[in-house]
Amino acid sequence: MKDDLSEACRRALDEALAAGGTVAAANAAILATAPPAALERALRELADAQGADALPVLVALGDGGHGGVRRAAKRALYRLSQRGITPPRRVASRPVVERREEHPVRAWVSAVDGSGSRATWILVDGAFGGLELCSLIVNGTAGILEVAGGSITRKRLDSELAALRADQKLPWLETSPEVARGLVAEALALHRTLGTPAPPSFARWQRLFDGATIPAPPVAPAEPDAVLIARGAELLDVPETAGWFLEPGDVQAEALELLQTSESRLVVSDQVKGEREETLVTRVVEREIDDAARQRWARRLLEQAVVFDATERATLGEVARAVAGGLIGATSGAATQPFARALARRALEVAGEVATGRLAAADVTRKPIVAPSS
Repeated sequence: MKDDLSEACRRALDEALAAGGTVAAANAAILATAPPAALERALRELADAQGADALPVLVALGDGGHGGVRRAAKRALYRLSQRGITPPRRVASRPVVERREEHPVRAWVSAVDGSGSRATWILVDGAFGGLELCSLIVNGTAGILEVAGGSITRKRLDSELAALRADQKLPWLETSPEVARGLVAEALALHRTLGTPAPPSFARWQRLFDGATIPAPPVAPAEPDAVLIARGAELLDVPETAGWFLEPGDVQAEALELLQTSESRLVVSDQVKGEREETLVTRVVEREIDDAARQRWARRLLEQAVVFDATERATLGEVARAVAGGLIGATSGAATQPFARALARRALEVAGEVATGRLAAADVTRKPIVAPSS
């Protein structure tokens, strides 16, 4: 019986030798269940007869064998080393995870809110194979307001995107990573112009935007349709533009005057009240929507037109582009523009709510709010 077991071990080792050192599962089982003496004898005979040719089998068993097989193979390798026969020096194995060049793979932007800010997400294929999400809030007059992000799984990303689509008031659109990088590059250029720093937390993401190209600004029609311009106030009737109005704090005087007219004990006709309101609206537009403001609002309208197009509201997109063209080309100012007057009228309403204590000024300001440094 012992001879039979030794012979079974020898056959298993011979087959592994013929396979270049690969030990089949069936042969590994034979060796693992063989009596220690039979296994030891078979390994010693293999080493004595084959010398260096036995190394692949012995190394495989010494690295991948279990318990007594591994120990017996190690002893056989040691005996060969005493004769000057050793395995070739191993080349260091490559790391399990190699560092590679990271690059943005997807990006999303939100519509622009009432303060001129929009959220920007950029998904990065990281240097070690994981995903990172760079989350920013950029503003057209102040630059980068907030910075967040970090490692993220695909499952978590899908969950976050679904939540945004379901809960956020502003539509989110997927865009190319280069467009998103360009918007951030534009915000950084604005910081340089203003002489203000980006938030300290942006430093960890700075590398993603080195070499990014600022996109060409959208172009408004040179000869916009007057009929579409006349529909400009309709642009403020959709949910995402609910926060679009002029800074309430800048129209407090007119708002108080309008309240006094409305609450006057004198007999004042509705026509007179309406005329008074229109006069105050004109004053606000002429003062607050100067050339620079017309350019800002035109840019915002052109960006919103893209949102309208992407959300199957092409007609509103056409109106937005026409109004933008009308603002830019209004050589006599914006006082006759329905869109501009609607912005002023809404600002007066909100300022009146602040004056009567129904709203807090801090809750309705249109000035960009920079997150505190962390």
